[in-house]
Parts: sequence; C-alpha cells; structure tokens
Amino acid sequence: MEAARYLCWLAWAQKGRVALGATLGTLWMVGLTLPPYLLSRVIDDGLAPGWVLALLGAGLVNAWLAMLRHRTMTKIRMDANFRTVRALVEQINKLGADLPKRASAGDVVTIGIGDVITIAASLTVTGPGVGAVVSYGVVAALLLQVSVVLAVVVLLGVPLLAVLLGPLLGRLMKVQNGYRENQGRLTTRLVDLIEGLRVLNAFGGKGTYAERYRADSASLREQGYRVASLTSWIGALGAGLPALFLAAVTWLGARLAAEGTITVGELVGVYGYIAMLVVPVSSFIEGSFQISHGLVAARQVTRFLALRAGERPPPAGPEVAPGSLVGLVSARPEESVALLEELGGFDTTSLIAGHATSLIADHDAALFAGTLREVLQGRGEADDEAIHRAVHVAAAQDVVAGLRHGLDSMIEPGGRNLSGGQRQRVRLARALLAQPEVLLAVEPTSALDAHTESLLAGRLRTARAGRTTVVATTSPLLLAEADQVLFIEDGRVAAAGTHRELMESTPAYRSVLA
Repeated sequence: MEAARYLCWLAWAQKGRVALGATLGTLWMVGLTLPPYLLSRVIDDGLAPGWVLALLGAGLVNAWLAMLRHRTMTKIRMDANFRTVRALVEQINKLGADLPKRASAGDVVTIGIGDVITIAASLTVTGPGVGAVVSYGVVAALLLQVSVVLAVVVLLGVPLLAVLLGPLLGRLMKVQNGYRENQGRLTTRLVDLIEGLRVLNAFGGKGTYAERYRADSASLREQGYRVASLTSWIGALGAGLPALFLAAVTWLGARLAAEGTITVGELVGVYGYIAMLVVPVSSFIEGSFQISHGLVAARQVTRFLALRAGERPPPAGPEVAPGSLVGLVSARPEESVALLEELGGFDTTSLIAGHATSLIADHDAALFAGTLREVLQGRGEADDEAIHRAVHVAAAQDVVAGLRHGLDSMIEPGGRNLSGGQRQRVRLARALLAQPEVLLAVEPTSALDAHTESLLAGRLRTARAGRTTVVATTSPLLLAEADQVLFIEDGRVAAAGTHRELMESTPAYRSVLA
C-alpha cells in the first residue's frame, strides 16, 4: 500500500506534466487510427486528392505529437528520479550517524542505483497508458461502424489478455520481492569483502569469505533465473496472445469482405485498425510490467524512508563554554566519537550552550576526486588567500608544495596519491576552510609526527579563537592547548579540567595518555 501511495505521490507532484503527457499520448494513439480510416476512404473514393492530402497531413501531425509525447515523458521520468534521490538524501541526513545501524551499505547502494531508476521508469506509463485505453475505445467505435461482430471481438480481447496475464504478473511481483531482498544482502556482503580485504588477507580468511559470497551469489542467480523465467513467459504471452487475437480479427474481417458484408476499402481499414491495435495492447502489457517493477522498487524506498534515528539521552556533564577549545579523552575512542556524533548530528545544544552550526571533521572522511583546490573548497567557494590560511593552520604547506601543480594538482578518489598524514591534514584544512561555528574533530593528528602535531596544535587554537572547537584525541600536545578537557568513562563525563589538572588528579586519565 505504501509503495502504491509513493508512486501516486510522484505522479501528483507533477500532475500538470503528467496530464500533458496523458493528453499527448492519447492524441498520438488516437491519431494512429486516422491513417487506416483515411486509407479506406482513399480506396473506396477512387484515390480522391483530398483524402490523399489528409492522409499525408495525419502522418505529419502524428509524428510531431510523438516527439512532444516522448519529450514530456522523459521530463516526467527525470522529475521522478530527482524527487526520489532528494528524498533519499534528506533521509540519509536525518539518520546521520545512525544510518549504518539502520540500513546496510548494500541496501543503500542498491536503492540508489537500481530502485531509483526503476521507479522513474514506471511513471512513464501515465502517458501511453491513458492513450491506450482511449485509442482502444476509438478503434472499437470505428469497427462498430463496419461490423458489430468485429467491434465485440475487439472489446472482449483485452479483458481476456488481462485474465491470462494477471496471475503471472502477481507471481512475478512475489518472486521479484525475494530477489530484491537477497540482492541487497549480497551487495552488503560484497562491500564488506572489499572494505575488509586487507584484514582478510592478513588472517587468511579471504578464501572462506569468498566461498560464502560465491554460495550466496549462486543462490541469487537461481532466483534470477526464476524471475527471468516468469518474465520470458509474460513477454512471450504478451507478444503471442495479441498476435493470435489480431489474427482472429483479421480472419473474421476477411470472411465478412468475401461475403460482401463490408467493402474492399473497409477491409483495408480493418487491417489497418488491427495493425494499429498492436500499439495499445503492447502498452497495456508493458505498462503492467513496469508498474510491477516499480511497486517492488518503491517498497524498498518507502521502507528506507520510514527508518527513524534512535532516541539518545543527552550526555551528562558540564556545558562547554562557547568559543572554547575542548578536548575529549576516553580509554575507548568510540565513546568520544559517539559523543561528537551526538553533538554534531542529533543535539548540538546538549553540551554547547546556545544554538550552533556544527561540522564533524572525521579522520577518515571521504576525499573526492578533483583538484586540491576543489577538494578543499567542498561545495563552497573561497579565494586562494583563505585556502592558504586554512592550509597553514593544518600544517599542510608541504602537501601543496610537494604536488607538481600546487592547488591545481589532481587528487585521486579517496586521496590515493597522498600519504596518510597528508590526507589527514587535507581533511582538517577543508573543515577549517568551511569556518563552522562549532568544529568537532576526530583524532585530527593521529598520523602526524610530533613536530607537525605541535605546529598544528598551536595554530588551531589561534585560528579558532572565538569559535567552539571540540577535539576527540589522546594527543598531549593538542590537549595541552585546550581550555578544558573532558575525560569520558562508560559514556559519561567522569572528570573535567585542564590537561595539567587531570594529569595531577586523575590516574585513569594519566593511564590513557601513557
């Protein structure tokens, strides 16, 4: 039900364009009935010039309508695509750090690549679908003028096709649902395999994991064969049954002409109507097929959109003074990171007095391909002076100097052409360039040598003066610059003070840093 409602929402969101597509599709399909009618008049009236010109004009107008219809349906498909992508991106932002706990990477990838396209394609039935119904009725009305028997046979044809194909389409949707579920799981396993390949090699588990993936892949392949089998049957019946149905109508029309019940021109018109009926009949079948695919994909999308981030209690402890540099220290680094995620993604005022715009600078945040200048700027724009200031604070001047074209040097996806320490400083420089009101940094110096770390610590304090900066770290050099250090134990703030005060008063803190 939710899947069907989602498809209806996509159509209603662009109801004007959908109405235009349905109108153009109807005019185009109804226009296909004109050439057979005009051809019958040309033959019966002895090639009258007026009918010949009308036949030529109908062909030109219909070609123009076909072009407009195709263009409109392309816009409908693209609009549905972008609306679904925007809804997914907004949902990912809402879930924040809870996303990996609510959905697997494989599900997100499969939804973003496959389901979005499938849903968009299903919206294109709104044009030819309406046109098929109207044109079918027009052909029946035209045949009624020729022969009541022919009209009755045509009107009964499509319901008969629906009765024969309906159960197969229902079975196909059920099999597709199972196939789609397992496809997401297999994609998740593939992502895990790629991300953990180095670890698996080190511990000798690559072969075992690959064998498990191979078995799951073989099972998915068998499911794919079942989907393909049903699809092929539907395709065969969709092509074969209309052909048999139209052959029966053709035979009946020929018998009526032989008996003298209809004229030769009318017989030619009947042949044309029958040939034209292939278009709406095929649209019925193709539309049903696309809608079944769209419902399966929409079910996955609506399930993802229904996910909600978990409720988290506000962290216990003193408030962080605005404009201060604060360090977070824990024996378990994930506790500090979880606290930063709460501050940045769920409740930015839980520890920080007043509303603040925050940015989490993760130590393994993605670096996208592009020039170094583009990587540092992100989605904003900054002049070279601002970029160089951020680079200076992050102690990354040697990164820029070491690249052949400086800021215009190309950075490979993930920063593969940079060392670990260089990537870390580029990430920090990018975060500093954004100038967030609250900067939440995760281990920004873990890959740096002591000298570079010392430079960065002093510059960070100076550059962020007047803005709130919270750093999850165990670096004594960074913590010594902090106005306040919060020591976290079991998810709670166990002690607070300066680095020197905690070193003197809290043995557990000294142990962590040692």
